[in-house]
Amino acid sequence: MTTLAAAPDEGAVSADIDRTYSKVFWRIVPFLMLCYVVAYLDRVNVGFAKLQMSQDLGFSETVFGLGAGVFFIGYFLFEVPSNILLHRIGARVWIARIMITWGLMSAAFVWVETPATFYVMRFLLGIAEAGFYPGVILYMTYWYPAHRRAKIIAMFMSAIPVAGIFGNPLSGWIMDIFQGANGWHGWQWMFLIEAVPALVMGLAVLAFLDNNIRSAKWLSEGEKQLLEREIAADQKGTQSKHSIGAIFGDRRVWLMCLIYFCFVMGQYGLTFWMPTLIKSTGVTGNLNIGLFSAIPFGCAIVAMNFIGRSADAHRERRWHLVIPACLGAIGFVVAASFVHNTVVSVAALSLAAAGVLTCAPLFWSLPTSFLSGAAAAVGIAAINSVGNLAGFVSPYLVGYLKDATHSTQSGMYVLAGMLVVGAIAVLRTPARLVNR
Repeated sequence: MTTLAAAPDEGAVSADIDRTYSKVFWRIVPFLMLCYVVAYLDRVNVGFAKLQMSQDLGFSETVFGLGAGVFFIGYFLFEVPSNILLHRIGARVWIARIMITWGLMSAAFVWVETPATFYVMRFLLGIAEAGFYPGVILYMTYWYPAHRRAKIIAMFMSAIPVAGIFGNPLSGWIMDIFQGANGWHGWQWMFLIEAVPALVMGLAVLAFLDNNIRSAKWLSEGEKQLLEREIAADQKGTQSKHSIGAIFGDRRVWLMCLIYFCFVMGQYGLTFWMPTLIKSTGVTGNLNIGLFSAIPFGCAIVAMNFIGRSADAHRERRWHLVIPACLGAIGFVVAASFVHNTVVSVAALSLAAAGVLTCAPLFWSLPTSFLSGAAAAVGIAAINSVGNLAGFVSPYLVGYLKDATHSTQSGMYVLAGMLVVGAIAVLRTPARLVNR
């Protein structure tokens, strides 16, 4: 008599997978979120420093916009090399190096005195930080298959609004409380104090982060094998693989660059200029401006995570991007049309923040659905670096238009138009390529 082996219980296997991914989540995602909060705060706190810095140093809106944007030139030039090195050296050492370097650069802003030194320091900060964000996106592909990634990346990128919720009031408080201490301006103290967490977190990365599944001592052998099977099955399902050289000849990659460029235009237009926009409605006091600025970011956290979960649950990517982009465009238009009404402006900026900041994490479900291996390291960095050139264009263009027209309206209309262009480009991505 032959005894048949019992088939594995699919429910039990699914429960094991979910339990293991829960363990992975709590180990790496909150930690990386905290790192990104620090990164984003050091990247955009110049927008808050502007409230004092422009007057103290005599910077025009155009000078400030150019200085804010030149960060992304350094970022653009060094992003791809940084991601290649991360893939070869390992995430632990390379991400730690990035964080420590940018902490030192951020602290050095206390010595900015002229437009030239402002431009140079922003450029060097861009070089120092290049590779952190695309490196983390690449790192997530080592752990999570495509159908789990939108939710995880959305949670990771919740660090952006979290940085706004806590960072803007903190920046305003530091600038008000420390103004004149030791003969320094409040913005100098802000740069110095807010650089310290980057140095601390850089050292923490060395002690806490693992390069990949296989090197994680906190996982059992069975859990490692389970996760490795999930990743292998996901990569087997990737519809096309690339050599590194073929990346730049793939029209889909350039379409991704265009989409991301449009979304980043909106993102940095919002984060760099929100304090100025809220101040223009009549809000006074740096701390009060910071508190009002926190409201749109709070709305963005809810929208990012709700829509990210929905995208994974329905395995649909395009309309989950198109709708938030269009809502963000509407928010910019309304905010620009009611610049002297605080309540309406903050409500419109909340809609804009919810739409714009939702687009970025969901966007990365598109290119990572057809890129894998070393090509993913190059492709993600290339898309991020080209897209982040919008971080140069956006603040400079808004600043130039504000100087030329003495209003932020035209700049906000341009940002809204770019979001609509991005939404149209998303619809040109074949659903069969990305909806999995």
